[in-house]
Amino acid sequence: MATIVRSPAPVRGLAAGLAAGLIASFAMEQFQKIWAKAVPMPESGAPATVKAARKLSLATTGEPLAEADEKQAGNAVHYLFGAALGAAYGLIAEYRPAVTAGFGSGFGLATTTLVDELAVPAAGLGKAPTEVPAVSHAYTYASHLLFGGVVEGARRMLRGR
Repeated sequence: MATIVRSPAPVRGLAAGLAAGLIASFAMEQFQKIWAKAVPMPESGAPATVKAARKLSLATTGEPLAEADEKQAGNAVHYLFGAALGAAYGLIAEYRPAVTAGFGSGFGLATTTLVDELAVPAAGLGKAPTEVPAVSHAYTYASHLLFGGVVEGARRMLRGR
């Protein structure tokens, strides 16, 4: 049986990835709620998404984010960032299908390492990896492995592959 090779379709890949990123962000959020009920987690203050929303509010409006709006603003950052990551993944997958090997697990691991372990602390949105307990690393990596798998599954379904 011959394998059908499709030409890259960047707009379709981008759109499928964006939608897949939103779906995966929702799945990740649900997973994190279940994890938080099952596994005792150390108190770590406001999530990085809320801290990012606070910084964005100050940068764009010059005003601090109202405390009543923090949860919704943090959720918006979570979903927008997930959609952007998914869109980038979907676009890259059009040209480099090897990125999808492992059904998105490599993408999930790279996302955790580059974003949560490196960029978040560098931006002052979280603690350095050496200052975080092992259970927090497990939570982060498990969450993003799920994110990567759901992004890949949804992307494949939406792209019809």
